[in-house]
Amino acid sequence: MIKYLLYSSIVLLLIACGTAKRGEPAYAPLATTEPAVVQGKVVFDTFCHKCHPGGEAGLGPAINNKPLPGFLIRFQVRNGLGVMPAFSDKTISDSDLDVLVAYLKTLRKAKEDKPAQAP
Repeated sequence: MIKYLLYSSIVLLLIACGTAKRGEPAYAPLATTEPAVVQGKVVFDTFCHKCHPGGEAGLGPAINNKPLPGFLIRFQVRNGLGVMPAFSDKTISDSDLDVLVAYLKTLRKAKEDKPAQAP
């Protein structure tokens, strides 16, 4: 009985983590002409996309709507938080972390700039 409740809870939790608007971009198209943003997307896709697809909530919470300054983003990446692992400078170099922060700021701005849609 306990095993059944545990499995049911996990399934419900996974369903609740999904987005209601699958397939619809959560942000305006990104201007990816800036080299730092392009490289930051590569770093994001390599290390972050699995848990934060497109910056939205997935296995981890949404990260494209947090008004964190760059130094706090760097701190969280280096030290982790909750179930988020820490990424050392051997995994994500300082220069890669700089472009990742640039990409996340661009992603956040694109979400803020996306026009509101009627329900």
